Amino acid sequence: MVSATGGKGTRRDRFLPNQAVAGSVRHCVTTWTDRAGIPSRFVFGCLQLCRFGWLEVVSCLFPGFLFAGLAISKYVELPIARYDALLIYCLALTVLFWAVRLETWREVAVIFGFHLVGLGLELFKVRVGSWEYPGDAVTKFGGVPLFAGFMYAAVGSYICQAWRRFDLRVSNYRPWPTTVLAALIYANFFTHHWIPDLRIPIALGLLVVLRRTWVFFTVGVRRYRMPLAMAFALIGFFLWIAENFGTFLDAWNYPDQVSVWRLVHPAKFGAWSLLVSMSFVLVASVKALEGRLYHRGTPATVEISPQHDGANHSAG
Repeated sequence: MVSATGGKGTRRDRFLPNQAVAGSVRHCVTTWTDRAGIPSRFVFGCLQLCRFGWLEVVSCLFPGFLFAGLAISKYVELPIARYDALLIYCLALTVLFWAVRLETWREVAVIFGFHLVGLGLELFKVRVGSWEYPGDAVTKFGGVPLFAGFMYAAVGSYICQAWRRFDLRVSNYRPWPTTVLAALIYANFFTHHWIPDLRIPIALGLLVVLRRTWVFFTVGVRRYRMPLAMAFALIGFFLWIAENFGTFLDAWNYPDQVSVWRLVHPAKFGAWSLLVSMSFVLVASVKALEGRLYHRGTPATVEISPQHDGANHSAG
């Protein structure tokens, strides 16, 4: 995590619409603020860490409620099958988040899309024996409960919430190569059962494509930046931790966890990091167009890299 600072102050970056600089639609306006009157760098750093943690917690509201539902349904006897109850619960959560405006209808649509992508993957993985869902349910098809898609949707919800709460901006994003690689990542989850696993070459390709892509975010009075690829890796690590909690609560089980719970293999951390990139592509596709299509005159939060933006103008 790099602070976009200089001297003793803090730089705030915001992207302005319709400002072309050498073919790019961006640049930044920079203002400076101090550490909000806090003289000690250590105290200020601790406060920033607490602020960052709090923003992460509230960005994880949907995943948090989902895990609460998993815990309650594991230890409390329910009048209906556990997976049926979890499906109703997750649908109610989705409606509630939309009703109280924690998520817009466009974000709900993107999250639902990721739900379907996740269900497709689940149906295949359960069929080939990669993992299983214990217990029966009316809403269980091909060995997969319909609620399972919400575990993928929770990742999309987190990205949408974090985008708003951290005031995210993405610079030098290359949409087409990133989307192609995200599609290859999804395909590789299926094809590696018959052909060599290509996740490492695909991951290296993603690193190349995203080598100049930065994500800017705000914590308190300070603006920071981080390589987007690093953000994928960090989110993937915490998803691996969440997966361990999920299997402990018997949301699903890997073959070596059926008789006794074991830690999920650390290799799954890499798989989650790649899966995050898929979710990000879905969310970014909406965020890149919001200023242009939905809120005309407002800045887009995803800045397309200059060469791709120039190519789009030429094609038009």
